Amino acid sequence: MPHTPAANLFADLPARLPEELFTVLAESASVRIERIVSPPGHQNAPDSWYDQERDEWVLVLRGSAGLEIEGEPDLVELRPGDHLVLAAHRRHRVAWTSADEPTLWLAVHYA
Repeated sequence: MPHTPAANLFADLPARLPEELFTVLAESASVRIERIVSPPGHQNAPDSWYDQERDEWVLVLRGSAGLEIEGEPDLVELRPGDHLVLAAHRRHRVAWTSADEPTLWLAVHYA
């Protein structure tokens, strides 16, 4: 069996991005693991919501973000190490990300 080289989540982070960058790291029929890079100062449009088919566990590795979750009165603020589970079809949007650096996320979508 050929050797698979190790990869680093912090490698090859783009300095400038026009929009979020989603990279699938691993995927099967029941799970998808993504690295997400949000550009500094990113936010979804006020009428743009994520409404996903699967549950999602998300972790902020670098930077910070505020998530608006439909039905919740307050933004959920996430800093490095903070994580949460978003149930399938729990509509949410990125209200803001760090203004001075990209925000790096690890997301696991699962059935």
